[in-house]
Amino acid sequence: MLSEKIYTLRRKHGLSQEQLAEKIGVSRQAISKWEGGLSTPELEKLKALSECFQITIDELTGDRATDTPDDAVKEKEAPTPRETQESRAGIFLCLIGSVCLILFGISTVVYPSFATQMDGSSTIALNGTGILLISFVLLMISGIVLILKKK
Repeated sequence: MLSEKIYTLRRKHGLSQEQLAEKIGVSRQAISKWEGGLSTPELEKLKALSECFQITIDELTGDRATDTPDDAVKEKEAPTPRETQESRAGIFLCLIGSVCLILFGISTVVYPSFATQMDGSSTIALNGTGILLISFVLLMISGIVLILKKK
């Protein structure tokens, strides 16, 4: 809105309402009304405002924002390179875990002796196939955590 742009630009340029009013030849009350949305400046005053703020009248009256505090928030919402890296690592871990689970499933179907060999070679109370399955699922879970992690 025009009222918000006038306010934002005035503050950005470090001007009080009175200082801006003097620069463009109006009263401080006129600036207050413009910023409050109670009235709008005439074409000559829009021209004076655009010259004062060194922008075009289109930029002053258009819907496009000009360095408002909302822009700073939008910049913070953009993912940082670290967040992007963590997300990629999470996707990679999920893919690796999924591929391993699929390959494990295929190998137990195609070679039934594979599961028996894994069970016999495990020295932990949990059998070998269980260890593999848990490892692959943990890979996938850690990947999902990295993908969904928000700071």
